[in-house]
Order: sequence, then structure tokens, then C-alpha cells
Amino acid sequence: MQKQYDIAILGGGPGGYVAAIRSGQLGFRTVVIDKDNLGGICLNWGCIPTKSLLKNAEIYDQIKNHGNDFGISANGLEFDFSKIIKRSRDVSDRISKNVELLIKKNKVDRIRGFGKLTSKSTIEISDDKGKVIETVKADKIILATGARPRSISAIPVDRKNIITSTEAMILETLPKDLIVIGAGAIGIEFAYFYSVLGTKVTIVEMLKNILPIEDEEISKTLEKNFKKRGIEILTNAVVEKARLPEASSGQAEVKGKKVNVTVNVNGEKKEMSAEKVLNAIGVIGNVEGIGLEEIGVQTERNNIKVNKVTYETNVTGIFAIGDVIGPPWLAHVASAEGIHCVEGIKGIHNRPIDYDNIPGCTYCQPQVASVGLTEAKAKEEGHEIKIGKFPFMASGKAFAIGEREGFVKLIIEAKYGEILGGHIIGSEATEMIAEITLAKSLEATAESIFKTVHAHPTLSESVMEAAANAYGEAIHI
Repeated sequence: MQKQYDIAILGGGPGGYVAAIRSGQLGFRTVVIDKDNLGGICLNWGCIPTKSLLKNAEIYDQIKNHGNDFGISANGLEFDFSKIIKRSRDVSDRISKNVELLIKKNKVDRIRGFGKLTSKSTIEISDDKGKVIETVKADKIILATGARPRSISAIPVDRKNIITSTEAMILETLPKDLIVIGAGAIGIEFAYFYSVLGTKVTIVEMLKNILPIEDEEISKTLEKNFKKRGIEILTNAVVEKARLPEASSGQAEVKGKKVNVTVNVNGEKKEMSAEKVLNAIGVIGNVEGIGLEEIGVQTERNNIKVNKVTYETNVTGIFAIGDVIGPPWLAHVASAEGIHCVEGIKGIHNRPIDYDNIPGCTYCQPQVASVGLTEAKAKEEGHEIKIGKFPFMASGKAFAIGEREGFVKLIIEAKYGEILGGHIIGSEATEMIAEITLAKSLEATAESIFKTVHAHPTLSESVMEAAANAYGEAIHI
């Protein structure tokens, strides 16, 4: 007998499980289907476990390289790489289990298996051997199948020598050298992590800056920091071919042999080699094998096409959210879309999500966070702008905690003082960006920011000072 639901959600990542919980809260009979642990890539193989790894690296780096600044001596400082990895996995497992409890608390059914659409109202669920174990029917179906690392023929991932972010989180031993292909947030975070622990890291990026979507001034500041750490950075560089060690494909790794990589840097070929190569060139939507073609759901460039107000596809009653509908590929965006979609089905009419006001964060050290337009983009769009900047070097709190690197930069519309963009590089940037995001969403002016009394001493005072600086009213610079 088929089970009947109001809403069935295919995929239990930060889009799917959040949509399921909100659906349960709104009184819908709801089921969430996923073949793996709930939480998706984010909780199991992305956001959460990587932040655990990065915290380990941060602590080790602080004690090793800055301990004397705080009067702390730690002779013979060591780390256990296997315990670092284990802690990351334990954190991930615990949070995934908490999500399972939240699903039960909100009276949402959970089915473990691979779901496939067989009609606009039916999902067939199979086990890992392909055997059909259950079929469910639903009035509405939400597709939240996420994305996976993008692959290209020049970089033949074997998950042993040429790896993805998944394998980078569970290596058994620390590699002596690592080539990171792609300098977006994922590549940069792993480059920082492994470099701190002693791996010789080389970053290869095809565009002119690392973190290429960030404000150029931010990217260049981070590049200088990474080079001081001994990280080699090649920009305007295209990987022509990565060659696996002989006989390693599909077999045990060949000891002592490295992956050879040919890179074209500004028209000149460069040969490199490393024990491991990390493919971090981006992600691609999981649209295959879930029945889209059979029922006519439209896709474009491996993304499901949706109405960005309701998140409904071209097939009535079928919706899609999260990474599978394309950029920005961020967990918090997927969650927001999930809530928005379910509330729309309920008849709750909210304002559409403002995709120009989505914060992005990179959790290396120094941290990078931003929202809105870069300086270059604002000029390209024809805005007359003011720039407000404040260096952490002038912050009392940053001085006290030994985190003086970086700055806050605000892009402000000149005539009315509207916040067009905010960019931070420095300690706790990923926490501080929320103030600018909220201000931007409320259409607050730069003046309203610097006229708001901020607690002292705090790093967030730097946002206030940056806003004041745009008008020549900063106090501490």
C-alpha cells in the first residue's frame, strides 16, 4: 500500500531537511527521503566537518607561531592527524543525529533510500542495490538533491591520488605536498588547513585572483598572507593535464610516486608534482537518475529550472530548492529557499529572497566574508560610490587579542548613503558580516551604522568606524 503525503521531499541536506521541518511545523503530512545521513554534504562532508578541521589548524597555528606573544611556551608541540580527522567525523555524526531527532520531533517521516520520480505525484524508493523498497505519493514534491564536485577530463579523479573535498577530510596520513586546483572557498580552506599542519601546498587558479568572486583588495590581502605561510599561488593558470601514478587507477596507491600536473601559466607551461591533488573547481547539480526526463522537468546546465518566487518547476506540483537549482551554492541559501518554498505552498506570501543580499564566507585565517557588490562591480553598474575602510590594526580589541591583520571595507552609494556592499578580511569576519547583511536588508544608511553605538572594545566597532570613514568622521584613524 502506498503512503500518501501532503509534501514529499527528495534530499535531506540543508535545503531538504529544513524544508521538511518547516513543513511539519505548518501541519503538512511530510516525508523526507535520502539514501545517506540527514544533513547532506553540508553537515556530513562540507560546512560542519571542515570547520572542525579548520579550528584544529587555527589552535595549532596560534600556539606554534604566536604562543610567545601571549607568554605561552609549548616545547615539543605535536599533533595527532588521525585524532584531528576523528574529531571532525564525530562532530559531523553528532549533528546529523540531532537533525534526525528534529525530524522526529516535528512528526516528519524519514525514509532511507534513493528516490526517483515515476510521475508528478509519485516517488519510487530503492535500496543501495537498486531494489525498490517503497513507493510514496504526495500532493507536492520538493527536489533538494544537492550537488557534487565538478569533474573534467584533464583532472581524472580517482579518489586516492587525485581527490575531492570528501577524501580531503578523511585522509589517513598527512600528505607531504598537495596541489589544490581551484581557489574558491573550498580550495582556499583546505589549502590553509594542510599548510598549517606542514604540507607543502600549491594553489592553481585559472582567474587572476584567489577567491575570485571577492573584492580584489580582499583577495590580494589574503594572497599576501598565504604566500607568507609558504603557500605557492599560481593565478591565470589552467591545468592542461593531471597524470596519475602508474598502475594506481582502481588499485592500491603506488608508494613513492606522485601525481604529475601540467599547468599553463600566462601562456607558459609549468610541470609540477605532488603526493595528492585536490580537485576544487566547483560543483554540479545532481539531476541524473531522479526521473526528471521521464516527467518533463526542465533543466539547464545541470540545474533544475524554477520560478525563483515559488520554486516551482515547469511541472505543476513539483518544486526544487538548493544547489540543484544553481548558484549561489550555499547551505544558508538552500535553507532559506526550503522555508520560502514550503511557506508558499501553505499560502504564506513572503517577499522573494533577495539574492543580492546573501553573505558569503571563507573560514581560513584570516577569515573572509562579504555581502553585496564589490567595488569593481559597483563601478561597472554605474554607481557613484564612497568607500569606507577601517583596518583592524587600529582596533583596540584586535590589538588585545593579537589579530591585527585585515580590514573592513564598505561600498556606499554616494548620494543617499545606501550600503551596496560589505567586505571583511580578518578575525571573526564570518560572524561580523551579519551586521552589514542586516543593515543592507533594512536599507539602512552608512550614517545609521556609525550613529549606532557599538560596544567597546569589540571587533564590530570596525564596521562602525568604516562607515564613519566614508564621511571623514572615523575617530581612530
